[in-house]
Amino acid sequence: MMNAIELADSVDVAYAPKAMPPEIARIHRSDLLYEDGTTPTPEHFPRMRHLSAGDVFTVVLRAHSPLPAEYLTVPLPPMTSAWRLTLGVAWWNLLCEAAQFRGRAMARIELPDEIRAVAARGDHNVVFVPRTRSRYYEYAPLMHLLPRATLDRFGLPWLRTGQWPFVADFAGAEQYLPADFETRLSRAWASTVWRDLISGSPISGFSTDDPIRILAHNLDFWLPPVTNVLEQILRGLPPSDNGVEEEPPTLEDGTPFGGGVRTNPRVAADLWCGEAEAADVVHRTIEAADAGGRLRGILEAVRANRVEDDFSERWTNARIDFERKLHHTRNKVKVRFVELTDTIPVQSPDTEIEGRLVTADFMALLDPTSRQIVVLLNSGYTNLTEIAQALGYRNHSPVSKRLTRIRDQATRFFDDY
Repeated sequence: MMNAIELADSVDVAYAPKAMPPEIARIHRSDLLYEDGTTPTPEHFPRMRHLSAGDVFTVVLRAHSPLPAEYLTVPLPPMTSAWRLTLGVAWWNLLCEAAQFRGRAMARIELPDEIRAVAARGDHNVVFVPRTRSRYYEYAPLMHLLPRATLDRFGLPWLRTGQWPFVADFAGAEQYLPADFETRLSRAWASTVWRDLISGSPISGFSTDDPIRILAHNLDFWLPPVTNVLEQILRGLPPSDNGVEEEPPTLEDGTPFGGGVRTNPRVAADLWCGEAEAADVVHRTIEAADAGGRLRGILEAVRANRVEDDFSERWTNARIDFERKLHHTRNKVKVRFVELTDTIPVQSPDTEIEGRLVTADFMALLDPTSRQIVVLLNSGYTNLTEIAQALGYRNHSPVSKRLTRIRDQATRFFDDY
């Protein structure tokens, strides 16, 4: 035990709430949702906010070297039926600056058994998250990065402000979410980050089994990098001015504790507010996912080992590149038919029997009309209009289209020789 934190004088640890009056419930609902015809604006939505420990504590413990957070989901019954647990989770999470030393800092506070059991496991930077059917509280950092247009496109509600870390839910956000919330959110998030993963090819051009598409939809993959960014933003917030001089707390035996300092709690503040700031956090999240080249390594490995089943029926730039690589259509030697208006065909001296046999094999693959075009080209016709007239066409457009198909067939055929 140590003198690491101090409760504010206004905090009543014995307070136990009664049923929430209807007018208070309406206020909490309006704090959660946009109602009465109000619409979020790009300057103020989406939004994520950090609540200050200063609302409860005048002095907090700040760890010198915080360990990475470990998120533990816990079932939280309604606040009126499990107030002690709800209050304990709120206080524990508010002391995020203490990180792995929360248990030590709160040793003098009477905590619920569930939280006391976690604190007894030692110095771990545990953050509690409510366990719900939708997993909204787990995915809130991703949900509150999405602009209004994306939410509308995927049928997700406009929730005013997220909170990180979780402190309390007075309005019951779970009841306003669709039954397939996680599926909708994964699609919305994938559409948000897709251009940074594969530029120039829409997500619809890939099958649902494509590894990169699966990665983009995997919300659990993106949670560690986004929380890493959140922690960086949080550590950059200024402290409040409670007049506390920083000093190391003392242990029971009077020796100073070297893992952190007693100090003023950080202020409450927006971690981001508006589409521009949210877009910047999305970019930082992608960069955090690529720490040490991890994400790049995955993307490059997938691109280098593409199979046809990775693509949908829609043609994209990525599909075209794959087909070129598969069929070797990027050759140094290209087959072209050139219109020569003032010359006559000349037989090359090196056109020998072998070459004629190969050409004959290729001619056998063509349909009668295409064969006629090739024969006419070899017989002195060098103008597309003349060939069209010889075949009975009104203009040269059909001949031009057939020449394109003949050229493609010739490229594939002569690659084998």
